[in-house]
Amino acid sequence: MAAASPSSTLLSLKSPTTSLSSSRYKLPISISLPRHNHHQRTFIVSASLDAKPNVLIAEKLGQAGLDLLKQFATVDCSYNLTPEELCTKISLCDALIVRSGTKVSREVFESSGGRLKVVGRAGVGIDNVDLSAATEYGCLVVNAPTANTVAAAEHGIALLTAMARNVAQADASIKAGKWQRNKYVGVSFVGKTLAVMGFGKVGTEVARRAKGLGMHVIAHDPYAPADRAHAIGVDLVSFDEALAKADFLSLHMPLTPATSKILNDENFAKMKKGVRIVNVARGGVIDEDALVRALDAGIVAQAALDVFTVEPPPKDSKLVQHENVTVTPHLGASTMEAQEGVAIEIAEAVVGALQGELAATAVNAPMVPAEVLTELKPYVTLAEKLGRLAVQLVAGGSGVKSVKVTYKSTRAPDDLDTRLLRAMVTKGLIEPISSVFVNLVNADFTAKQRGVRISEERVILDGSPESPLDSIQVKIADVESRFASAISESGEVTVEGKVKDGVPHLTKVGAFEVDVSLEGNIILCRQVDQPGMIGTVGSILGEENVNVSFMSVGRIAPRKQAIMAIGVDEKPSKSVLKRIGEISAIEEFVFLDL
Repeated sequence: MAAASPSSTLLSLKSPTTSLSSSRYKLPISISLPRHNHHQRTFIVSASLDAKPNVLIAEKLGQAGLDLLKQFATVDCSYNLTPEELCTKISLCDALIVRSGTKVSREVFESSGGRLKVVGRAGVGIDNVDLSAATEYGCLVVNAPTANTVAAAEHGIALLTAMARNVAQADASIKAGKWQRNKYVGVSFVGKTLAVMGFGKVGTEVARRAKGLGMHVIAHDPYAPADRAHAIGVDLVSFDEALAKADFLSLHMPLTPATSKILNDENFAKMKKGVRIVNVARGGVIDEDALVRALDAGIVAQAALDVFTVEPPPKDSKLVQHENVTVTPHLGASTMEAQEGVAIEIAEAVVGALQGELAATAVNAPMVPAEVLTELKPYVTLAEKLGRLAVQLVAGGSGVKSVKVTYKSTRAPDDLDTRLLRAMVTKGLIEPISSVFVNLVNADFTAKQRGVRISEERVILDGSPESPLDSIQVKIADVESRFASAISESGEVTVEGKVKDGVPHLTKVGAFEVDVSLEGNIILCRQVDQPGMIGTVGSILGEENVNVSFMSVGRIAPRKQAIMAIGVDEKPSKSVLKRIGEISAIEEFVFLDL
């Protein structure tokens, strides 16, 4: 990877307060950045050798965090700012710390004039920060994802017990002058099965505590290492098995496109009648209207909710008002200890970022020299999409632990820096089922945190080194596959791709050669190689107005097995996919969302 020239158009994160002279004033420096409109953008760079950076605290932060910040920076605590007031103040600030109530919009970054170097989110979610604008304006965004783990787990257990023993309802009954012992008979935990949906930090702590209550604990999480689960007596199972076996469900999954409204009418129907549900994760993972229907039908006996799709929920919400639902106003992280812990964690991250350190909790992309990005751009896209394809080919319940990325190139190893490509493979593997934003800064940390070991191999080819890469291959070992043909002869889920005319292409699945553009979505079919298959599948898609962008067939030998890869612009309906699966010559198929 070519190094940036001395006149590089990008600022390094290692020098957030570059000294220009001994002056104590801020000097405006005009720096030409690669933008679509080719305009220049003015950055305000500190020219002082000893002046402290300014940190704006826009929402209440624990005293321990404030004390830490004041040792390093000038701290301005200004709460309840209007958007206009925030935009006015931000031009004088090097860092901004918020919780969930302050919107850090594009207008905030524009108003900063480039001076804002880091935004700290005191908590996990960063829905209130415009990440693309932050990256465009060279501002690092960091969060505090670990400090509230125990608090959230404890609140999950508190809701579990309160729900099972009707604590909230009985309390309200007595305060209303009633004495209804027979009405509020609860259920015991001993011997009951708890399914923990999402076995990350909070899910793990909930499982530990539930085991202490005498419960049998199972969990679903495609990235959870089986040995870590077994160490605390937890069995990892598939999503459907978890739903079918659970007496209690505790939700700890992130809100992603894949998990949005994942508990819907279809999945409620798979549950035991009388199941009880706790959610201290994200409100959007439950279809709230479907939950009301499941409660009314007796499929779900009770629910205890700390989070909602819209917060605060409407006062006339049928779900909130349901007599079999216990609710709290997003109190998962609301303990004195957790608040202090979050304050310290975010303060340390912000101070580190202002000192030029690349924080492990960074959630947006770092700055990369423009010439490097230009050359690698199609390969960056290829790497992410291969990771995304590979993880979707892994069967539910299989923990992803070992991933190997192979780069074939005519360039010498010293002339090809693969860190960005490895980060994008990691992004494709982890982001589809996680709330973590993976980038060059945190990719290795994020993979290690989830027990995913990513190794790299470089194969040097003969030829001219004009293009940085010939191909990228991703292999996932020791897993089962949703599509058996994706298993290579050496036993790994294997996908391989190339860039052709600037467009990423899938060129190999398992042992089968294919050639399909990685645009839109893909249907993979293993079939008996016989005439008319392309037309048959194409006709079914055409009848349902599903546009086919590419179609490729790779086979072992004539009239033997073949793999048909079909690129489609839209996601086919379940009925269309069912019709394809019912074709007698098709032995297996899978739809992959890119």
